[in-house]
Amino acid sequence: MTPLFIYGTLCHLPLLQTVLGRLPASQAAVLPDYAVYWAEGHDFPLITNEPGAQAQGLLLPDLTAQDMARLDFYEGPFGYATQWCSLALAQGGVARAQVYMPAPGLWQAGAAWNLKEWAARCGDTIVATAGDVFAFYPKPIAASRRDPMLVRGSSRLRAAQAGPNQTRRAVASDDVVVQSCTQPYANFFAVEEYDLSFRRFDGARSPVIKRATFISGDAVTVLPYDPVRDRVLIIEQFRTGPFARGDVQPWQLEAIAGRIDPYESPEAAARREASEEAGLTLGPLLQIGAYYPSPGAKTEYLYSYIALTDLPDDVAILGGEDSEAEDIKGHLLSFDAFAALVARGEATTAPLLVSYYWLERERPRLRAEAAATGM
Repeated sequence: MTPLFIYGTLCHLPLLQTVLGRLPASQAAVLPDYAVYWAEGHDFPLITNEPGAQAQGLLLPDLTAQDMARLDFYEGPFGYATQWCSLALAQGGVARAQVYMPAPGLWQAGAAWNLKEWAARCGDTIVATAGDVFAFYPKPIAASRRDPMLVRGSSRLRAAQAGPNQTRRAVASDDVVVQSCTQPYANFFAVEEYDLSFRRFDGARSPVIKRATFISGDAVTVLPYDPVRDRVLIIEQFRTGPFARGDVQPWQLEAIAGRIDPYESPEAAARREASEEAGLTLGPLLQIGAYYPSPGAKTEYLYSYIALTDLPDDVAILGGEDSEAEDIKGHLLSFDAFAALVARGEATTAPLLVSYYWLERERPRLRAEAAATGM
């Protein structure tokens, strides 16, 4: 048995239970001459040597070799390894235990650590992501997968919120039974293969079938519309999907779009993407809908908006995020020109078409409201 002192995120018991697969015995303890901070610019803690300080945490006195293997699997990619330290127990006395310490100089200390603040902002997403990490344990997770997996964890939380269900079947817990799940590819995106069966509409269970799914996170699209000038801003950029398909025109016309970052709302993501891709500050966001663009093969779920936005003649034309090698051109179009573009088949991305048809329906109302309010 191995004693371990934990601090920071692992003191959040739902996360500890997910990592270990159980909730072990614990007692309050402190690590003298150490303090815990946020790792600057990150969502996890950093422990540092600080004479006179006390790092609050928990002593897990009796961890098994399997427990430690799971903890090493979880902590290792962050550059943390264990060392023996002396603790002061909250109920009196001292103890020796292992403590996960970061490699020197790997991270910079930020503000003082606050577990309640972390749990409120990050806890649910981190727990969901840890569940995904351990679904394939002990297969190692590449460091490049951490951010995409956090995006997926956030997406999983939104997916768990029940939506309208008047027409579709009522789902029971055993309607889908997964016999196995493998992940033959995982990098920025991932592919998962399932052997599963599902409840048929006649009540019988289907045979076990194999299905592959392309794993990506939730995303937003937003079409800026100026109801006074009656114009929109659409963007154009090179897209790998059409290129790989063999499309002779891989540069696509689109609504502004991007994935929803961890701990970010769809609305905040729409505003951030508009700033990054087109230098725009959006006005009110009107949600068109939320939907799966390709549910037979992809987990991607889109939140689409029209944004009422001032679009003068000198609105930004070139944009994109340099860190993501984006090269984006904006097209400022009258609504009539936009309608002609759709009519001649030049709009070939689903969110742009969905945005157009919604705007075509709602445009008279939006223009009347803008005239009445003097927007």
